[in-house]
Amino acid sequence: MPTTLKIDFVSDISCPWCAIGLAALEQALDNLQGEVSAELHFQPFELNPQMPAGGQDIGEHLAQKYGSTPEQQAQIRATIAQRGAELGFTFNPAGRGRIYNTFDAHRLLHWAALEAPGQQTALKKALLAACHTQGQDMESIEVLLASVAQAGLDVERARDILSSDGFALQVRDREAFYTGQGIGSVPAVIINDRHLISGGQPVAVFEQALRQIAAQTA
Repeated sequence: MPTTLKIDFVSDISCPWCAIGLAALEQALDNLQGEVSAELHFQPFELNPQMPAGGQDIGEHLAQKYGSTPEQQAQIRATIAQRGAELGFTFNPAGRGRIYNTFDAHRLLHWAALEAPGQQTALKKALLAACHTQGQDMESIEVLLASVAQAGLDVERARDILSSDGFALQVRDREAFYTGQGIGSVPAVIINDRHLISGGQPVAVFEQALRQIAAQTA
């Protein structure tokens, strides 16, 4: 019988390394079928919680936040695109024009976890694709609802949530919990509430860590 591990994937949909980390984690779990199974939960983290409505030009944002030049940004974008391609995730070659507030997306993910947990992963992946593959406006209600529909979730229920402050307090509480635990960058992959794997690691790193933790748990 495979050993079941609880995995909390703390991330933000605006983070390209989170898309890479999730793809690598899923591939590692596929490679470990029969040895390890996972209960995967997506937890909220906002890289830019103060991002105003309308977002910000991505180049301007990265220059302000990290001091990176356009040339450095292009090089990092190429590296990310190559890593994604190796894992089957497509990044828009032109990158994203703007970066947006993601709080509403986190509210929808929290709702999915409560009311349709089997579809939370599908929603997460739809949101990541909308952001990084299609370069869409991730604060647009229609973009968010399209991801909900793609994941097979109740679009009208999601619309009601987005038109209210539904799950806002719960998401803030979860964000505060993880920042209070010292999480300052994502993805942060927490296994069985004890073991932390940071960053968009290669498949082999996830595979080795999962196998070792499963052996300790069994």
